[in-house]
Amino acid sequence: MLARLPGAMARALLVALLVLTPALILPETRPDSAQIILLMAVFAGVFTLLEYASASPTLVEFRDAPPFNRLRFLCLFLTVVTLSLIQAGPVTQSAPARLVTALGLVVGHALDFPYSPVRLAGLILPDTSVASIALLRASAGMAYLLSLLMLAVFAVWLRLRNWPLNRKHGFNVWINLPTFDPTGGGDVIERLERDARYNIALGFVLPFVTPPLLLLVSKLVGTITFSSPHTLIWSVTAWAFLPAGLIVRGMALLKVARLIAEQRERRAVLAGAPGAITA
Repeated sequence: MLARLPGAMARALLVALLVLTPALILPETRPDSAQIILLMAVFAGVFTLLEYASASPTLVEFRDAPPFNRLRFLCLFLTVVTLSLIQAGPVTQSAPARLVTALGLVVGHALDFPYSPVRLAGLILPDTSVASIALLRASAGMAYLLSLLMLAVFAVWLRLRNWPLNRKHGFNVWINLPTFDPTGGGDVIERLERDARYNIALGFVLPFVTPPLLLLVSKLVGTITFSSPHTLIWSVTAWAFLPAGLIVRGMALLKVARLIAEQRERRAVLAGAPGAITA
């Protein structure tokens, strides 16, 4: 545990910084909101510290299989930073905010076609002013672009770097998949492949389904307000990042299932089992 402590502390600080980022970039944050944000940052940091300092995690998957979590954190951090700059732009008028907003508007317009996720994201905004729609389009465009980049980078890494294997140590399925119960019944490979397909399918559907569902909920229980920049930042971030994270997880589970299948074939060949697949 002591050997893991420095790395765990560094990760905890980064996660806490991630939670604090909107409050640090936005020009105005109410005192009561600041206290809640600080409490959430402390909780997220402590949770990360415990997960990475322990011998085996309880919830964090692929802890010892970089760069899975590093890539996801980088995407999440960049999304929060860019969306915070976009929301702060009308007030601060800083050069980084104007640059990110301009890039977001270009990407948002490119992705804003009928029935696209960016077009559907506009349903969550009750305010129909031109400025509000432009900010939402820029935020949704940047968030969706970063999520697509994360998918592309991870797919290339899977293809070229033989993830999750590395030179230092092998891949421990039970440590890197703490929420997966191998005794849950059925073949492990079939269950991993089934979970992977569910994750990928859900990841593709969520960006299209979430905005109409929020619109339906707002009509049933009252209007869901996105007047707070913090609410809009985290809502758009979750809308773009969670589906991409599910797809990345599905891709990772498929790769793990394939590795287990290959290991079984090698053992069958070495044992001379009947019906073994030989090269």
